[in-house]
Amino acid sequence: MPAPFFFNDRLKTKIFLLAVVPFLAAIASIGIGVRQQATALARTQHATMQAAYLSSKEIELRHYVELATSAIEPLYAPDAATTSATTSATTSATTSATPADDAARQHAALAVLQKMDFGPDGYFFVYDMHGRSLMHPREPSLVGQDLWNLRDPQGSLTIQQLVSAAQHGGGYVRYMWHRPSTGKLAPKLGYVVALPRWGWMVGTGIYLDDVDSTLAHIDERASANIERTLQWLGVIALAGVGVFALGALVLNVSEYRSTDAKLKRLAQQVVESQEQERARLSRELHDGISQMLVSAKLLLESALARFERGETRVSAAEASLSTGLTRLSDTLREVRRISHALRPAMLDDLGLAAALEQLTRELADESSMEIGFTQAGEGGTNLSAPTAPLPDAVNTALFRIAQEALTNIVKHAHARRAALTLDIAQDGVTLAIADNGRGFDVALAQADPRAGTGLRNMRERLEPLGGRLTIHSKPGHTVLTAWAPIRANATRNEHDATKKHTETP
Repeated sequence: MPAPFFFNDRLKTKIFLLAVVPFLAAIASIGIGVRQQATALARTQHATMQAAYLSSKEIELRHYVELATSAIEPLYAPDAATTSATTSATTSATTSATPADDAARQHAALAVLQKMDFGPDGYFFVYDMHGRSLMHPREPSLVGQDLWNLRDPQGSLTIQQLVSAAQHGGGYVRYMWHRPSTGKLAPKLGYVVALPRWGWMVGTGIYLDDVDSTLAHIDERASANIERTLQWLGVIALAGVGVFALGALVLNVSEYRSTDAKLKRLAQQVVESQEQERARLSRELHDGISQMLVSAKLLLESALARFERGETRVSAAEASLSTGLTRLSDTLREVRRISHALRPAMLDDLGLAAALEQLTRELADESSMEIGFTQAGEGGTNLSAPTAPLPDAVNTALFRIAQEALTNIVKHAHARRAALTLDIAQDGVTLAIADNGRGFDVALAQADPRAGTGLRNMRERLEPLGGRLTIHSKPGHTVLTAWAPIRANATRNEHDATKKHTETP
């Protein structure tokens, strides 16, 4: 049977793989698709938020510059040159401001812009159209310097780009500049406008590393969400594989139990078939061959008697007949021994107790070992009369157990004495076999597939009956106890008795 089982295991493995592999492939495909879509969505979100954030910052910068120009508007407006408080009533006509007055207003405007800021890195700066710094509240050392040819680390002409944007009506410029709070170069977005009458460029800006850090934080959260989604898919995949494995395990356990039950039934059927075949062979030997041998022996004995009573005696013939009778007697005893070993007729005629008593007597004679038998319970100690009939299956199982145990004692135990005790109660029958041999390791014998064959056979004979086998062994004392229920087998015993009665002619 190994080949079908091997084929069945291979088939179950293939079915399991056909179920698991597509499932894992589907989960992997879903994971790849989710990752790609989530990554694309994160990139789109990054670009959208970057554009929206920069747009909001651009609007904010424009408002800041508009606020600054509004603050200096009273000083920059053309009508600010007229003066009414200091002129006399005779000179009421408006006159243009002098250069000194215009310079004073420019100085006042620079003072106003220098005081305006929004945070440690938010300030306004003023340059003339030739790149000379007029006001820088965070870096006063630059004031008065010509920065027209100033380049950033990328080589861009920063001030020229700002002036160009201002000359074109105002605009935004990205460039690198020292951040006051850190003292390091950082990307900056500036917005500038021109004051043409004064020849100024006024502007402000924000540092973009804050924007980059905010967008990086958003990207990290998006990546974490993607990883979390993939982890959930992994958990779902593992749970799915676990469900498949659990289903396969349940199926295997169920099939194993079913197969084990079938094998036990098959083993029981084999044992029963063996017992039936032994019984048939025993009957054939006892009722057939033994009777023919007895008949042949009687004829030879009659012929020998005639020779001995005859007037003419042939010594050689008498010797041959005598030798033939001796060998025939030996053959008859051997046939009867084989018939008894196959299945003792006493087991069916007088019951288990009588058969066990005969077994112990024969083995004691053969081995020169003291073997005693005692019956307790309902049958008492009277072995000549049959006790209450036990189920046939119980009789056979306990007799075979006793036969196997006593044979092992004789061959391996090196014991001087052995004792069998049969105790028949209302609910079950107990057979105890004890000896004073060298003992053995019960756990090792049961675990060893070669050494524990006899013990396994005993257990397999009792399991179908609902019985149990217990063994206790130590040097000098070993006890094997077999118990089998009676009531559980009463119906079967009646069925066997009825069947035996109907089969008897």
